[in-house]
Amino acid sequence: MSAYWIAHVTVKDAEQYKNYMTLAPLAFKKFNARFLARGEKAVSLEGDAYIKHVVIEFSDYATAVNCYHSDEYQTAKKQREHVADAMITIIDGVTT
Repeated sequence: MSAYWIAHVTVKDAEQYKNYMTLAPLAFKKFNARFLARGEKAVSLEGDAYIKHVVIEFSDYATAVNCYHSDEYQTAKKQREHVADAMITIIDGVTT
């Protein structure tokens, strides 16, 4: 069953955030991630509002978690930590 990263991000330093954007795709490629939604056109109806929103599909829950904890993603994350606020949730898909 597929699993998903749901990420919400507000970038505080766009120039430095480019470092994250250069490195993060290495992890996503390694774990065969597929971007389903990504952009800024959104409305937050409840809770904290973020600027960017991303939904990424993985083959299963373990793969999604392993991608997050991979050396490749953790290296990218270090580039993001002080230049953006983020909330990332990993969730199982549903069977139909």
